[in-house]
Amino acid sequence: MKKKLEKAAALKYEHGIDKAPKLVAKGSGKLAEKIIELAKAHGIAVKEDPDLVEFLSVIDLYQEIPPELYKAVAEILVFVYALNTRVDNQQNPSD
Repeated sequence: MKKKLEKAAALKYEHGIDKAPKLVAKGSGKLAEKIIELAKAHGIAVKEDPDLVEFLSVIDLYQEIPPELYKAVAEILVFVYALNTRVDNQQNPSD
């Protein structure tokens, strides 16, 4: 049985500068592993969403995501913000 090829994509969004998140990295196999490794090394949350990665894999690098993907990306951002808030609260508990 052949192992499914892993894919990864990375988005970047700068509030007030970008109109929508941009695809800044994508790849499969070893490149996907490196994208995930670098994200984790820099404290960037990683969320698995194979369907979204499939859509992102056909977008050109540095292109803004199309409006059809806004909802899916918004769900990822909610996950990331919630995770960051949880980490911040654990590091700085208020009494």
